[in-house]
Amino acid sequence: MSVPRYFIPQPMVRIMAALLLAAAWSPHSAAAEHAGFKDDIFPILQKYCVQCHQPGSQGYESSGLDLRSYEGLMRGTKHGPIVVPGDAFLSNLNVLIEGRAAAHLRMPYQSKKLSRWERLLFRRWVNRGAKDN
Repeated sequence: MSVPRYFIPQPMVRIMAALLLAAAWSPHSAAAEHAGFKDDIFPILQKYCVQCHQPGSQGYESSGLDLRSYEGLMRGTKHGPIVVPGDAFLSNLNVLIEGRAAAHLRMPYQSKKLSRWERLLFRRWVNRGAKDN
């Protein structure tokens, strides 16, 4: 019995499928790679954050963080910057939304946490320089 030329051993097929699947869901996928403020980040801020982080609201009064615009986000809080362009690990924004802060400081405050995809978009955007694009 001859083996067809296109025969690929079953373990190899599984490895190839796993690699293709991993590449498709990778943090390096095209959508995450090109996360932009206007189209990706700001809609998330509007959905979860702006209601508390604008003048007259509790989050703004306690932190001074105004999330109604790119300029407000980059201005940071009364305690200092919240975004370190190019370094999501050190950016307080990422620390707060990724759950790396104390429980009482995690954001969004008293709300459902951001999805894994939303957190990934923030991380990629910050690591790419946190540009107003």
